[in-house]
Amino acid sequence: MDLHLLRLWDIYNPLLTDHQREVTDLYFNCDLSLAEIAEQKGCSRQSISDTLQKARRLMEEYEEKLHLLRHFTEVSLTQSLLMTELSRWAQTLPDRQRGEAEAILHKDFSAEVAEAIKRHSDTLL
Repeated sequence: MDLHLLRLWDIYNPLLTDHQREVTDLYFNCDLSLAEIAEQKGCSRQSISDTLQKARRLMEEYEEKLHLLRHFTEVSLTQSLLMTELSRWAQTLPDRQRGEAEAILHKDFSAEVAEAIKRHSDTLL
């Protein structure tokens, strides 16, 4: 299975038709074969293959135009490199400050992010 394609699916599957989304979900996430999907959907194996190819092509076209996967990858890599540099810097601090810095570096900010999104949803989303 192609990781790139799975990442595209995670981002762009809402833009597929219901049929394309269902077929790609069965193929990518449930790991069903073309024959198994065709049997489940009551159509030919060739029809499922065509649907997968069209969905793949569409998701690639969306990425060419929107660059969301590239952007998410760049942000993730930037965050990773920043965390690495901050961790190296934290190692140079005195013990008490190092502990505080490492606590910040390892803190889960998901609750704060969710609250900020909720509070500013009219301007963020």
